[in-house]
Amino acid sequence: MPSPAAIATTNEPTPSRRPFSLAARAALATGLVLAAFLGVVGLTLSRINADSVLRDQQDRLENFLTAYLSNTEVTRFGKVLLPDTPPDPSFTRPDSGLYAVALVDNGPIWKSASAIGRDFSFLKKLEPGQSQFGPIDTRTGRLYYYSYGVSMDTPEKKSVRLTLMVAQTEEVLEGQNAEVRRSLVFWLSSLGVMLILLQLILLRWSLTPLRKVATEMTRVERSESERLDSQYPQELTGLTERINAFIDSEREQRARYRNTLADLAHSLKTPLAVIRSRLEAADDTTALRSDVLDQVRRMDELVAYQLARAATSGRQTFATAVPIPGHAEDLVQSLEKVYAAKNVLCEFDIDEGAVFYGERGDLLELMGNLLENAFKWAGHRVLLVVKMEPQAGRQRPGLWISVEDDGPGIDADKVEKVLQRGVRGDERVQGHGIGLSIVQDIIRAYRGDLSVDRSPEFGGARFSVRLPPS
Repeated sequence: MPSPAAIATTNEPTPSRRPFSLAARAALATGLVLAAFLGVVGLTLSRINADSVLRDQQDRLENFLTAYLSNTEVTRFGKVLLPDTPPDPSFTRPDSGLYAVALVDNGPIWKSASAIGRDFSFLKKLEPGQSQFGPIDTRTGRLYYYSYGVSMDTPEKKSVRLTLMVAQTEEVLEGQNAEVRRSLVFWLSSLGVMLILLQLILLRWSLTPLRKVATEMTRVERSESERLDSQYPQELTGLTERINAFIDSEREQRARYRNTLADLAHSLKTPLAVIRSRLEAADDTTALRSDVLDQVRRMDELVAYQLARAATSGRQTFATAVPIPGHAEDLVQSLEKVYAAKNVLCEFDIDEGAVFYGERGDLLELMGNLLENAFKWAGHRVLLVVKMEPQAGRQRPGLWISVEDDGPGIDADKVEKVLQRGVRGDERVQGHGIGLSIVQDIIRAYRGDLSVDRSPEFGGARFSVRLPPS
């Protein structure tokens, strides 16, 4: 049975292989593309050179043959006399690689001194004016030959047919091709190395902004800098702006948590002190119970308010679009059941496709508190208006939410007081008095604004929320 240590060792996850860096990826891709490109260029140039050398070889052999023919004579008896002095000294050296052979009608075969002892049985007689060029494999190696058929007249005007061939071994041709290939390999390799070095330099220069981002992010992590402050190329501006927005959002969230906890601790001090003092001086049980219940209710309101405030996510860089119509219908259906005795009719004026960029809980708290406040004060009618406000140059449109009712409304000089935490417009109306304060905290977190005025349609209060585009 294996030991626990062996089992633990076996179950350890295999470390994942670290992916290549951007510079390595770009250098590898560029190197492969460059190698393929230079290889194709080298093969193309080598092929072009081989074709050119082959044409030069044909022209050279044809010139030798023309030189032989220009000095060839025919006697009156029909004997063909080829020149004693060849056009190139190589024709006089045995096995020099350059050969001349002639076939004469009704005559012996003629060979240059260099061709003696070699087999040229492949040579065929050609008709006058007919020519042949090409390589041919022999027992002693490959030859490139050019042959031409000609008809020559004797002094008695008799025609004598002659087929003359000039041939050369492939060593000369292959030597020229090999020399060109060596030159191409050297120069293309040198060019490839130079281009790769230049590409590495350009890559290092091009990736400098990304290294600056990483360096500044390290400084932000070490609290040496508040945000990414440098100017970046256009391609990185969107990324750095979103990183800065994310950093600001995280800092705002942490500050909100700290402030919430501090406010909660501070707010609970007074109720706890009252409860302690009343318990220490408990002389009237009925009065004590009433005071303790009042302070407990107050503590419950404070905890509910501060928890709702801390849970507010606020404006986020990578927020999901939350559809509004469906959530609005669910909220209204719930409130209609709660306030069924008032028989309130809620109407909608919501843009098709209206969305809220943020947390679903924030949307429900925002609309829920505004609608609940309207249902409390309405006579019989409530209107919910939601409009999207797109703006040029902004990816996310702004949002305008308005809730109106046909209640008594709020006088302009009382708006500021009503929006204070814990203050109710009428003490006879049930509630904690913190709903609108939570709304304000949510709007502030999303950098929006709240306005309160008279409803132009119903005459009651109208609460308007405007969230800016981003």
